[in-house]
Amino acid sequence: MSEHHELSRRALLQAAGAAGLGSLLTGQSEASGEPSSEQGPSAKPRAAAPVLGTVSEPARQVPVVADCDVCVVGGSATGAFAAVAAARLGAKVAIIELNGFFGGVATASLVNLWHSTEDMQNQQQIIAGLSTEVFERLDRRGGLEVVKGKRTYYALNTEELKIELDALLTEAAVRPFLHTMFVAPAVADGRLTAVIIEDKTGRRAIRARQFIDATGDADVAARMGLPVYQRDQVQPPTMCVILRGLDAIRKKHPGFNVHRAIFDQQYAQALKPGYSWGHSVPGGRDETMLAGTRVHNANCADADELTAATIEGRRQVRAVCDILRENFLDGRGTPLLTLPAKLGIRETRHARCLHTLTQEELLSGHRFPDAIGNGTYPVDIHNARGGGITFRHLEKAPFYQIPYSSLVPQGAQNVLVAGRSIDADEGAFGAVRVMINCNQMGQAAGVAAWLALDSGCSVAEIDTARLRETLKKQGAAIL
Repeated sequence: MSEHHELSRRALLQAAGAAGLGSLLTGQSEASGEPSSEQGPSAKPRAAAPVLGTVSEPARQVPVVADCDVCVVGGSATGAFAAVAAARLGAKVAIIELNGFFGGVATASLVNLWHSTEDMQNQQQIIAGLSTEVFERLDRRGGLEVVKGKRTYYALNTEELKIELDALLTEAAVRPFLHTMFVAPAVADGRLTAVIIEDKTGRRAIRARQFIDATGDADVAARMGLPVYQRDQVQPPTMCVILRGLDAIRKKHPGFNVHRAIFDQQYAQALKPGYSWGHSVPGGRDETMLAGTRVHNANCADADELTAATIEGRRQVRAVCDILRENFLDGRGTPLLTLPAKLGIRETRHARCLHTLTQEELLSGHRFPDAIGNGTYPVDIHNARGGGITFRHLEKAPFYQIPYSSLVPQGAQNVLVAGRSIDADEGAFGAVRVMINCNQMGQAAGVAAWLALDSGCSVAEIDTARLRETLKKQGAAIL
């Protein structure tokens, strides 16, 4: 297997540290040490950007552009799967996405790897449903590479994924709102009744009876006043990149390893010691997705810090390209092929839900009566303040489970979260945050929203046995 086909993040030795973000980012130390515990009610709040006065916005009547059963806010694969799952059960569904395409981290951030769907012994399929349906659809178009080894992984052509998600949503008759930003919730008696959006047409509203917050940052939950939290130290984001010509470099420079080169201190542009991994692009010609940068001390739930982190991430990508150009390409041409539309964010806010999934539950393989997903991806915590990564593997069980109760915000009547806003402690979150797990949360949230409608109850009161049975009928692996 060639170097850029190496998938296991555990097998790679280096990754990117990050240069400072200057005054635009919070000034935590980059010293080594264990990340701090989550931010509690008495924790000191993060410093806010200065307010230079205020501007009065006149009251107005906002036109309702859609009236539906379920509205999904956030069009990642998680959100798209939520929308499709609800629509296939007969719900009238709308989905909102800021980008001009769906897919989230997979497409906007170029992360082209979905992890194993089998248990630790590779004997039982533990993940199915919409994830494996997408694998089949991509495979028919040459947009999937199944990588066999100690574990089986799935590499995606993320440009093909964009179009496939369009087709998936269109076939399910989901109404898409691309290039659209969620602005504010409309709440009555503790119940979300509509979301206010902004798009090229102006300010509009989407009314619905059930809502799914798939923003990844718990934006809907936070803005409507549901309890949320954010750890003092969150996992740093990464700016991925698609590079071309690494195979050609290897032929000319035997022993070349991009994951070592980008941290090699003999080069002036070397990144701080960290962690790097990557994989080739299915269907591409000598094209490799590289995830080697790391932006520390960035609260990506804050607009100014997100802006600064994005610029810093691209600066680090240029440093990587300069190392390759000046030292392995004879100073000619550029290895840079594609930059992502968005920074790859690992963690921001979490919703405070009915259950906080713990590392102990995960590593012991605890079985939940309301389990809606399964996984084997290990605890994977990128050091918030320096180089390195912490892995903790499943040893006591063949797989772990994700409970529905960790997707139900406390006090919510008709709002669920799906994706990395899940309520989980630092260790558990390090495992469940990856896309193959978030996809299952999305499908489950879509089915749960439909069940709440069908049963006339709150999202906290649905029959979870019926939820699991309905998911099973949709092809999900319910164990």
